[in-house]
Amino acid sequence: MMIGLFWRLFRRLPFVGSIGKNVAHYRQKAEDGVQKGVENVRLLSFRGGLVGLLTAMIVWVSIFLYVAFYYAYMPSISHVRPIHVQFEACRDGKGLCSFPTADVRLTKRHQLLMVGQPYKIYVQLEMPESRVNKDLGMFMVCASLRVRSGVEVDKACRSAMLHYRSPLLETLMTLTMSPLMVLGQTEEKQSVTVELFSDFEEDQNQPVTDVRVEIKTRFVELYSATIFIHAHLTGLRYLMFHWPILSAAVGISSNLFFILLMFSLSWWHLSNSDDSEGDESKYDNRLSNDPAKERNGFEFIGELEDKDKDDVLEDSNMTQNLSKLEAFSEPLDPLEPSMFGKNKTDLEVLSKDGGVQEVPM
Repeated sequence: MMIGLFWRLFRRLPFVGSIGKNVAHYRQKAEDGVQKGVENVRLLSFRGGLVGLLTAMIVWVSIFLYVAFYYAYMPSISHVRPIHVQFEACRDGKGLCSFPTADVRLTKRHQLLMVGQPYKIYVQLEMPESRVNKDLGMFMVCASLRVRSGVEVDKACRSAMLHYRSPLLETLMTLTMSPLMVLGQTEEKQSVTVELFSDFEEDQNQPVTDVRVEIKTRFVELYSATIFIHAHLTGLRYLMFHWPILSAAVGISSNLFFILLMFSLSWWHLSNSDDSEGDESKYDNRLSNDPAKERNGFEFIGELEDKDKDDVLEDSNMTQNLSKLEAFSEPLDPLEPSMFGKNKTDLEVLSKDGGVQEVPM
């Protein structure tokens, strides 16, 4: 009982109440600070996540644009097709009675090569180092480029032959390579490459889909034949193919720069439009609060007419006052010469002495 009474008396003291209020105030202030800190952290996390999402999206868009540009701008570097030669056999069944020829289908689609891109087209012949081929000497290889309908677009012929080797060199090479020859790792053959077109460009109206190859000799011996079509890259395509990492870095950086520039300009335009709309709304509110500024041209003209009417009324009132003044006033004596040069006080004194009466208005 005594403790409770003492506690109640202690709580009624003035400084105890002020201390409790201060403690409650600081506690509330601390709770508000913690709540504001949590809200700031949430807002900062949201903004950071939004900035990170936008950054990742811009980077991926830049990469996608560069990849799309690469595949649209860069042609296929090489096209390889096998050549299956055909000929007419002689009646005795030995040797060739016609030139070896082959029709090669490059593509089943409408177009294979890129328009405006130079190409090198060459044929590779795999020939054995036989006595027949060595005695053959030079021979001609021809190729004609055709469209799907069979119309010839271009034609070229080039000469070819086996590389010469002396008997001593052949003996040394045979002795050196004999282990590999026994194991089947190498053969006595040569690959003869014949470049037919060095700078061929596709015509958009006549796309090449077929090639006809012909070897103009009946005494050639072949293991196989292959046609190669290589793109002759120059300029930006050459840089993009031979330095892909550097080109990708420059291209993606350029895309990032232009995307950020467009984003910044769009943001600046939107912010300025919002500010202008806010200024217009403020100006409209100001006009709505000031009824004197809401008048249009017709109201203003009406006000001018009302003002002219008031001026006319004032003129009429002035005329009436003048008439009253003439009716109630008496004729005044003309001013004496002694009145000239007097000040206002002297004139008032003279007027009182002369008996001048004031006219009621």
